[in-house]
Amino acid sequence: MNNVKTAVLLGFLGALFVGVGYLLNGPQGGLLALGFAFVFNFGIYFFSDRIALRSAKAKPVTVSEYPNLHSIVSSLAQREQMPMPAVYIIDSAQPNAFATGRSPKKAAVAVTTGILDLLDYRELEGVLAHELAHVKNRDVLIATIAATLAAALAFLARMAFWSSLGGRRNSNAIVGIIGLVAMIFAPIAAAVIQMAISRSREFEADHDGATVTGSPLALASALRKISVGTERVPMNVNPAISQLFISDPLKAFGSRGRQGRMGKMFSTHPPMEDRVERLEKMAYGIS
Repeated sequence: MNNVKTAVLLGFLGALFVGVGYLLNGPQGGLLALGFAFVFNFGIYFFSDRIALRSAKAKPVTVSEYPNLHSIVSSLAQREQMPMPAVYIIDSAQPNAFATGRSPKKAAVAVTTGILDLLDYRELEGVLAHELAHVKNRDVLIATIAATLAAALAFLARMAFWSSLGGRRNSNAIVGIIGLVAMIFAPIAAAVIQMAISRSREFEADHDGATVTGSPLALASALRKISVGTERVPMNVNPAISQLFISDPLKAFGSRGRQGRMGKMFSTHPPMEDRVERLEKMAYGIS
């Protein structure tokens, strides 16, 4: 169901882009903006793993340094019929983890020292299964497509607005107003859809990770502990990579973990209580 939702949201985002492009700048303007966004995001896609790991100050570790961690990741990779990902450690007391890589062959998984201290074996296994599910489901690719369309839409809206003011197209008040409305609201709508896709992928990774380990309750327990830890222990990371983590690493700096309905629309992660509830229903066979 979450895969269907993701496809529908990507379809809405693409339709929004095409609609605004046709309304304001015609086919040529839309293609120009889309081409610009693809060139930009092409580089981001191929170097996203290095950028994320460097931004998180993650360091590669060997089997001899962290044998238990490597053992869990290796076992999960074999079960998922994936190549062994590179394993990284982040020196932070906050319990958190993320995976990156545009494909299973280029995957890397990173965990904080805090999560290793906090979780037991089964809970850590559930978290790592969640992260490998992101890689197997190619969520980095999905996120890149969404970001490409959102960036192109924002660029197109700005271009249309300034073009209308310059008189290169219909230089009347109506076109100017349409351009202004598009410049303001089209990127906001794109951001809302992009965040909804991110939340949908988190639910899917929870489900797939729990399926692989056969223990939804272990992952639910881990998420409860991680939620408390991310709210209490700060972690300085680039906001651009915060959506990669299993829980928002910036919650301790503000009220990001306690939004109202409007705030949740712009959140990259679903409410932790909703994720735990789904896992508990999964464990007890409640649809």
